[in-house]
Amino acid sequence: MSVDLEFDEKIAWIFLRDSDMNVLSYRLLKEIYGALLKADEKSSAIVISTRTKNFCAGADLRELKSLNFEKAIKWFESYLDVVRFLRSVGKPTIAAVRGFCVAGGNEIAMACDLVIASKNAKFGQPEVRVGSTAMGLGVQMLPLLIGEKKARELLLTGRIIDAEEAYRIGLINKVVEDGELEKTAKEVSLEIIENCSPQAFRVIKSGLNFWTQLAMVNYEVSRDLTSLIWLTSEFRDRCDEFLHKKKFNPRNFFGITH
Repeated sequence: MSVDLEFDEKIAWIFLRDSDMNVLSYRLLKEIYGALLKADEKSSAIVISTRTKNFCAGADLRELKSLNFEKAIKWFESYLDVVRFLRSVGKPTIAAVRGFCVAGGNEIAMACDLVIASKNAKFGQPEVRVGSTAMGLGVQMLPLLIGEKKARELLLTGRIIDAEEAYRIGLINKVVEDGELEKTAKEVSLEIIENCSPQAFRVIKSGLNFWTQLAMVNYEVSRDLTSLIWLTSEFRDRCDEFLHKKKFNPRNFFGITH
């Protein structure tokens, strides 16, 4: 198993420990979702964190570039199972982030109710650099969380930002010393579950989701278009360049008039 599930004072802790970067493979997504279902049975709050130096660096590019269309759809649906659960479950979900939290990792963090980050955390949606779409939640949620212009900057450049900037633009809730990360996540969790009404919490969370859910109504289109992009030579070439640390081969950008 690449996911540890532990329970402490009504809090379920899900620790990723698949690899240093915790890249999201189909197997790891299934394990995360399975841990979430078990956590839902026995806890009042769920914290997702990591046993390794980094939270999550997004999808496993080696796996993505090997998929056919049908398997790509299944991969994307497994990923959506995780983010939909985090957004809809009627209890607090908190991401406790250290190290890189980018691409699908940042989207999983955004799907949580709150994000606590250590000072060494890095955030962003660099999919555009490897030829993918960030349409698993990034394109939909970032404009609502940080504003359209800032979202365009991060999505269209693939720039990575540090924890202080992420806090300043409203992407995360708190920045703490790395040694205080789990302690702070526990304190925030207990503050909610010991003082708040569960039924009121559920209704408020559902009400908040009404606004952000408007951006998710096209997730089937996002899934299918992204799966098709993963089949293209451009995506697979850029994956190879990234994985082998080669300089990206520039390609022409196309307009609409010629």
